[in-house]
Amino acid sequence: MPDLPLFPTALVGSFPQPEWLIDRAKLAGRFPPRVRARELWRPAPEHLARAQDDATLLAIREQEDAGLDIVSDGEIRRESYSNHFATALVGLDLDNPGEALDRSGHPNPVPRVVGPISRPKPVQIDDLRFLREHTSRTIKITVPGPFTMSQQAQDDYYGNPEELANAYADAVNTEVHDLFAAGADIVQLDEPYLQARPEPAREYGVKALNRALAGVVGTTAVHLCFGYAAIIHERPSGYSFLPELAECTCDQISIETAQSNLDTSALAHLTGKTIMLGVIDLSDPAVEAVETVVERVRRALPFVAPEKVVIATDCGMKYLPWESAVGKMRAMAGAARALRAEFAG
Repeated sequence: MPDLPLFPTALVGSFPQPEWLIDRAKLAGRFPPRVRARELWRPAPEHLARAQDDATLLAIREQEDAGLDIVSDGEIRRESYSNHFATALVGLDLDNPGEALDRSGHPNPVPRVVGPISRPKPVQIDDLRFLREHTSRTIKITVPGPFTMSQQAQDDYYGNPEELANAYADAVNTEVHDLFAAGADIVQLDEPYLQARPEPAREYGVKALNRALAGVVGTTAVHLCFGYAAIIHERPSGYSFLPELAECTCDQISIETAQSNLDTSALAHLTGKTIMLGVIDLSDPAVEAVETVVERVRRALPFVAPEKVVIATDCGMKYLPWESAVGKMRAMAGAARALRAEFAG
């Protein structure tokens, strides 16, 4: 991976998709889809791929112009963070979906597992190559984690939740290996359901994560959050599942602290891990002052060494207005410059 400055900056995952690409009112009016939701896209099917490329280029340029050090594709081609990958797997009946409770407690249509889960071919390699082709900066791509996907499915085949998570882990593992081989600098696994379902997470969640990362050579991250701020409004001041990730083989752990005002002493349990520190509140479209972001970073520094901090958003910015997202990225970059000047001295 290319050398990064002190306090590098990055998005956790998504960047807002433009209104001309996706129906943002429909997107905001429902829970994130677990099965395909093609009705959200505005372009005709024959024009969709080109439109997604164009929007991805805009997302890349906005990140570069804002001064981010680590650039993603903004997850522009995805209807949700998880269904882009999850619905590409074999062993699922997507035409007759099942049902599972979302982390909000509401039922949501989900893939129905009817056979052995496998990944017949790479899912996100073309996305990764497009990103690599269009930026010279450090690049990151995200994949839904195995525990979360197992919680977002109806199991009509395995009959054992740990076996289901392990099957997803094997599919993720092959994808992660291929992504690094294709030029990824960082691969992030999104695992919000570790926080939402802490008891089964303690039983087999970290084991599934480590299985997904087995044999991987490259910088890996795991993202935990309390859910999209546009959907899950209440935030506790502490994670129900965080110290357990000290046993994960990943290099980085992504957490949110801004909206929740997280008690950052919890980070002391994660010695040796780089912390992707969420310091941008996504529940409020107002752009934070640089000084506000700096102070949010400072809250973590008694427990995390400066060289182990990545300045990031709390979660994905998918539901924010475009202008707010741009402003918040610039605030992150400004905070990084201020902190670098201070600690370099």
